[in-house]
Amino acid sequence: MRKLARGRLVIASHNKGKIPEIAALLAPYGVDPVSAADMDVPEPEETGTSFAANAELKARFSADLTGLPALADDSGLCVDALRGDPGIFSARWAVQPDGSRDFARAMERVEQALGRAAPEAGRDAHFVCALSLCWPDGHVVTVEGRVDGHLVWPPRGDRGFGYDAMFLPHGRHETFGEIDPDEKHRVSHRADAFAKLVAAIF
Repeated sequence: MRKLARGRLVIASHNKGKIPEIAALLAPYGVDPVSAADMDVPEPEETGTSFAANAELKARFSADLTGLPALADDSGLCVDALRGDPGIFSARWAVQPDGSRDFARAMERVEQALGRAAPEAGRDAHFVCALSLCWPDGHVVTVEGRVDGHLVWPPRGDRGFGYDAMFLPHGRHETFGEIDPDEKHRVSHRADAFAKLVAAIF
């Protein structure tokens, strides 16, 4: 397996919530992260049919344009009662008519959809994170992580981002919106994926 050398690494994301989380996870490894947005790399259209496919697409796009290794994340909330929705469309559920993203509204959409589902379907859900690291020559490594839990309503906490405030991981009393960020870095779907990536490339 190819190892990642120290130096600059493009974080192929324009999500201001994800970038600090990924940078914090990379901090111990001598990598200098720079966001795709800071390098004026646009967001590619996410045409993949899985988290892994979308992560790889974004990583390849940034690596091709910058000539640097690029790390992309594709993640989302999968709700059992909604047959896995919003899934790979998690960010799109938050898009408003003006093009902005409102995750408070996205969480309301999830709750409304649960209200239309059969009560016995329950509120089980999981977060998935696919991480893809691509070198400029096209070599790519992709891993996937997951954390299981259930959904609460109303949302709790103003930490985190996305659907964090309505997701209560199994065995915890705090949602991802309430939990200390350092603790989230240890137990999240992104942390699970990152541990697998570290084992492969460092």
